[in-house]
Amino acid sequence: MTHRILFVCLGNICRSPAAEGAFRARAPHHMTDSAGTSGWHIEEPPYGPMQAAAGARGIDLSDLRARKFVAEDFDQFDLIVGMDAENIRNIEALRPAGNETPVRLLTDFAPETGADHVPDPYYTRDFDGALDLIEAAVAGLDAHLRA
Repeated sequence: MTHRILFVCLGNICRSPAAEGAFRARAPHHMTDSAGTSGWHIEEPPYGPMQAAAGARGIDLSDLRARKFVAEDFDQFDLIVGMDAENIRNIEALRPAGNETPVRLLTDFAPETGADHVPDPYYTRDFDGALDLIEAAVAGLDAHLRA
């Protein structure tokens, strides 16, 4: 079964494109996209240091471009996955009345990590740490969708 999954972070230049790239590399039969809750980086490629860190793991992000999360995304995707609680609040603020599309934290799919969010490497500068969490969580998401 093919699922439509949207990964969401703040600016759509680090965490959500990395999650999209990692997930599509693992499960290419699903339809994926990523977006940001802010419009700061619309049409920009993922942040260079994140592209480099992901590339070192064989994850190509070069074709991705930032876009802003919009209310219509609730109708376009089967699952919306946020990187932290603030992202989830901003996503839910745009939920259309009556829409029931599930919104989950990415780290929900990797409880073994003990993480309750994916820290933003744009600020922490820990691109590899963010990718470790993202890769563990997308593996868990893939397993969840196969169950």
